[in-house]
Amino acid sequence: MLVSLVGAVELGLLYALMALGVYITFRILDFPDLTVDGSFTTGAAIGTVMTIAGTPPWLAVIFAFFGGAAAGTLTGLLHTKGKVNGLLSGIIMMIALYSINLRILGKPNVPLRGEANVFDGASVLVIGLILAVVAKVGLDMFFKTNMGLSLRATGDNSRMIRSFGANTDITIIMGVALSNALVACSGALIAHSQNAANNSMGIGMIVIGLASVIIGEAIFGAKTIFRATLAVVLGAIIYRIIYALALRVEWLDAQDMKLITAVIIVCALVVPTVRRAVKSKSTAKKRTEEVLASMGQSGGGGR
Repeated sequence: MLVSLVGAVELGLLYALMALGVYITFRILDFPDLTVDGSFTTGAAIGTVMTIAGTPPWLAVIFAFFGGAAAGTLTGLLHTKGKVNGLLSGIIMMIALYSINLRILGKPNVPLRGEANVFDGASVLVIGLILAVVAKVGLDMFFKTNMGLSLRATGDNSRMIRSFGANTDITIIMGVALSNALVACSGALIAHSQNAANNSMGIGMIVIGLASVIIGEAIFGAKTIFRATLAVVLGAIIYRIIYALALRVEWLDAQDMKLITAVIIVCALVVPTVRRAVKSKSTAKKRTEEVLASMGQSGGGGR
């Protein structure tokens, strides 16, 4: 049990980079980017193939980062310059990346066993924690810069930011590129941790990323950028722990995990709504009692 929980935390830290990428498009830009399912595999493919070719593992991960950025840039260009709907541009890029990733890998599944690895001689937990902290702090600092503030403003009100002379096309392209760069980096790290990459490993990543974001925000809140990015990282870890615990239930199979993910997301979305409703009802009841009490005191004074 303890081993599975430790493994879940390790995977959660590696997936946290992907969740942070989804957070940028989903929450900051309000952009429904489905490129994630393809760029995750792109990162895994580049990280694996370059490592097998003799490239130092960490350098291969860096190239995976830039590969994801390139995929995100193309999605952003389709949307901003090609005037393609945001959702559709992500779908188009995701479909294109399926063939591109297969070209990079050369075959559907490429093992990494026996080759150099990012995690050789090091703890996955330690490296994952360091990378998650660096990515989280880096994003916190970035969102305080002029470019970061422009990115946040574009997601909040693109018309207003354009009225101030800002080029929202550039901020959207940059935001989607950064998002997919983090996603691809996560894919490369996951491939190294599993010692293999396959062309279908990115399927459903957008759902996992959204689940991590929603779970984190539901539990820890997202009033500030610092708190929001921390919530996303912790949400990724909690999701993997729930996933690991669900796998230990005898009547559940691996094929049921997508359904479990959907249930988790629904619960994470409904809980805050129920909490607000209960709080609102409690506040209304308290106010009613105060009004009745004041009316009683007023009536008593009149007598």
